[in-house]
Amino acid sequence: MPVITIFGATGGQGTSVLNAVLADGTYTPRAVSRSLDSAKSKALMAKGIQVVKANLFDVESVKAAIRGNDAVFGVHTICGLRRGGISTSLRIGKNLVDAAKEVGVKFFIWSSLPNATKLSDGLYKHGYHVDNKAEIEDYLKASGVPYAALLTCWFAENLWNFGSLQKTDTGYTIPAPNFGPADIQTATWVAHDFGPAAVALLSNYTDPMKGVLGNAFLVISMQFTYPELAAAIAAALKKEVTFTAVETVGVAGLDEMFHLQATIGMYSGTPVPNPALVALGVQFGSMAEFIKAEVVPRFA
Repeated sequence: MPVITIFGATGGQGTSVLNAVLADGTYTPRAVSRSLDSAKSKALMAKGIQVVKANLFDVESVKAAIRGNDAVFGVHTICGLRRGGISTSLRIGKNLVDAAKEVGVKFFIWSSLPNATKLSDGLYKHGYHVDNKAEIEDYLKASGVPYAALLTCWFAENLWNFGSLQKTDTGYTIPAPNFGPADIQTATWVAHDFGPAAVALLSNYTDPMKGVLGNAFLVISMQFTYPELAAAIAAALKKEVTFTAVETVGVAGLDEMFHLQATIGMYSGTPVPNPALVALGVQFGSMAEFIKAEVVPRFA
């Protein structure tokens, strides 16, 4: 059975990919961890999942983790930390690509984002956490490693993972930085849709007619204005849910990212759900399904 190594297997995207790969049954998943003794690593091993150790700052370590594998899923956090003028996440991403090329990986799926600086014609220059993903995608394309990219939107799971649905005296509110009541947000239901999108690419990349190799696929589950999202959640919870406009989160890069989403749009013109992924067999969840399955059990 072919093997796919999943970096970030304990994070939101990696977990979604891992679960989808297990459900599909075509590939054997291999998870990568910095420590085999961590609680998350032990939890994966308890489920019978192979976990290997790798230092992402060491190309040789990464090569050892992926050698003999058919495919790789790569992702990094959007922390945008900088060491010695070189972005940590950029260095990690390029190490993954270099290792994949040297050991002959057949297919590399990269979790990417658009380049905010280019998309805004230089207006937004502090979104290293966004631009680095795009730069790594460019590096991957130039490397010659067979690849495809999956691009995400605002994570729908941010409602609870990052406090985007906050308790009030009368119900809840959704604070949205740099969004007005009429601005459109696009969202990815990561747990439901991201992993199946990755499996769809895995299942079809060898068929030239499917157009997978060398292309980027937008994983867009839903779009809404924040007042529309608030109203839908309010109806499901039978509680008051409001939208609160927030001027800043106090981090220039994040403020610019939200302003880009609200004004220019990261994926303007892409239908929801993305027909390219639907054609590959991905069955996207809807906003109503997301609220029923994920929001109501947590906030009712």
